[in-house]
Amino acid sequence: MVLGLCGLGNGWRAAAHLGLAPVWVGEMLSLFGVAVWAAWLILYAARWLNDRDTVLAEARDPTSSFFASLAPVATMIASVGLAPHWPDVAWMMALAGLFGTTLFAVWGMGSLWMGDRAFEATTPILYMPTVGGGFVAAITCAAFNMKELGLLFFGAGLLSWLTLESVVIHRLILQTLPVPLRASLGLHLAPPAVACVAYLAVTDGPPDRLAQILFGYALLHALVTMRLVPWLRQQPFSPAAWAYTFGVSALPLAALRLTERGLDGPSAPLAVPLFAAANLIIGWVALRTSGRKPGRSSGPPALR
Repeated sequence: MVLGLCGLGNGWRAAAHLGLAPVWVGEMLSLFGVAVWAAWLILYAARWLNDRDTVLAEARDPTSSFFASLAPVATMIASVGLAPHWPDVAWMMALAGLFGTTLFAVWGMGSLWMGDRAFEATTPILYMPTVGGGFVAAITCAAFNMKELGLLFFGAGLLSWLTLESVVIHRLILQTLPVPLRASLGLHLAPPAVACVAYLAVTDGPPDRLAQILFGYALLHALVTMRLVPWLRQQPFSPAAWAYTFGVSALPLAALRLTERGLDGPSAPLAVPLFAAANLIIGWVALRTSGRKPGRSSGPPALR
């Protein structure tokens, strides 16, 4: 939720820089994302105090354990949302997020290298510690004027993504995802678009060929996801649908950033339609979530 809301807020900020939207909308969305981050942080801490055995069981589960890396990743993206309004607090959040993301990346990659992992446990969730963490860390470093450090995180995220992409696609081709895990494909949608945003964040000048290549692959992912909508809808709606929102918000943000940096190519006329679609999709997910009756999700623990 935090990634989707703050990502959409950044999209509104980029649209405002281009004179396409009022400034206050992006700021309100970003601050709302920060408020959601604070609420979930408190609730997750309460789970540790009141239901520690369940939390530890989730942390040991090979399918859902990597979702724990969302805590530092969400902290970083929330720090970017808060930075213009409360820079000192945002800076401390950014440091905590960068440190936590590094630890999770080392722990997660080390766990994979030890092997003995079931084929069924190979899902897009594997992207979270190194790929999602690396790209968001790069964006965060750039927001706090640490582009050289951001390049290191971008490199770690990019090469981890290229390594894991073939592994995840190999699993998707050979064995279908169970219905309760299909929302995890939202995590597969995100990397190329977030990579494009991260690359633009840690580089200067007009967008180069690599930025355009990343955007092209992000568009392909979006089209494939659209083709899979009937298959994905076999999973009943639950808050797990927020897994799609970071990629959905990052794609138009990449197009807007490319336009902002002076690229006059296919991405420019796509920026506004993609941005409008992202607002409709994320708004729909938010409305469905707020109107959903209390009860258990159809997904695994980490998706509830």
